[in-house]
Amino acid sequence: MSVSATSTRMSVGMLAAFAAIYFFWGTTYLAIAVAIREIPPLISGTMRFALAALVMYVWLRWREARPLANVDLKMAALAGVLLSGIGNGFVVWAQQGIPSGIAALTVAAMPVIVLLLDWTFFSKRAPTRQALIGTTIALIGVVTIVTHTRSLSGEAHPMYVLALLLAILGWSFGTLIQKRVVQPGAVLSFTCAQMFFGALFQLFMSLLDGEWTHFDPSTVTWKGLAAVAYLVVFGSIVGLNCYLWLLTKVPAPKVATYALVNPVVALLLGAAILGEPLTSLIIMATVLVLLGVSLVVFQGVLNPSRLRSFVSRRTPAIAPGE
Repeated sequence: MSVSATSTRMSVGMLAAFAAIYFFWGTTYLAIAVAIREIPPLISGTMRFALAALVMYVWLRWREARPLANVDLKMAALAGVLLSGIGNGFVVWAQQGIPSGIAALTVAAMPVIVLLLDWTFFSKRAPTRQALIGTTIALIGVVTIVTHTRSLSGEAHPMYVLALLLAILGWSFGTLIQKRVVQPGAVLSFTCAQMFFGALFQLFMSLLDGEWTHFDPSTVTWKGLAAVAYLVVFGSIVGLNCYLWLLTKVPAPKVATYALVNPVVALLLGAAILGEPLTSLIIMATVLVLLGVSLVVFQGVLNPSRLRSFVSRRTPAIAPGE
């Protein structure tokens, strides 16, 4: 089941799901930063997705005898490697050798990649003018925010840059593959399987990277464990299920707008929790992001025929001679 790209109807459930990925995935930046201070990035990702998959499986198994019976495990494995494995794991790993501002700017380009890939390989439908305008406006806002709040200086090691680019491509392809293969009724089961395979991939990569040779579990504090627990519940179980459910309801480029809103959420949290200043320029940039994202999510607002119809319905007829 899907919704036309020009549809402006958004149910309460869709709006709630958008709000969830906008907010919770915006807060995961802080949780990840806390977790990887004590736990190597790929190991923390393994823990996050393995625990999330286990919790979901236990809950699904309590509801039905064979919770994964209707899941295409090959496609779930592919999506898990692309999304939870490469898409999430490589971004976190890459930030060890890339300035945070550059990483944030690169990840913010992900909605554009999804839009272009969807046009080229999947839906074969060209993006609307409103989608292009909205994405451009939001990107301008994100670039302004990042360049004024994060460091763009420092050495970017080629291996980490490559990992970051692979992460964006992996997440984008995984998003579009999931949209094609998952039915609304199988969202929870597919997410559970996808996270399990993502955890396996991150475990494999952590062994290749040698993270386990210098990881001492006894040094992990309650803060690190709390950060992982937050990522398990809100970053994975809540976030990924909302994300996948939305992909069964609306076009993928709309869902991908979370990557444009997340920096705004991180900025507001920094202001609220850490007391970071909000300048007038940053406030203007935030408005640009929200305006641009609104244009993408609520398609058809700038449709000329709809505007003419709207105006004609509200313009009183003038009788001849008046």
